[in-house]
Amino acid sequence: MPVTVRTFQNDTVDALCWRHYGRTAGVTEAVLEANPGLADYGPILPQGLAVQMPEAQTAAPQRQMVNLWD
Repeated sequence: MPVTVRTFQNDTVDALCWRHYGRTAGVTEAVLEANPGLADYGPILPQGLAVQMPEAQTAAPQRQMVNLWD
């Protein structure tokens, strides 16, 4: 179920995705597709704009961590 969020001052689509999903890879495009005309606002979105955040399809792949000191 999509969730509606409101933008803060100087928000970007990437910032909204990071706050809502905790990542931007793969979800920024989905947000732009779910909100026709959102890209017309430019890189900085106006304050108080309602943006639909669709459900994330898959989680980001886990990266293998390298420990420099054992």
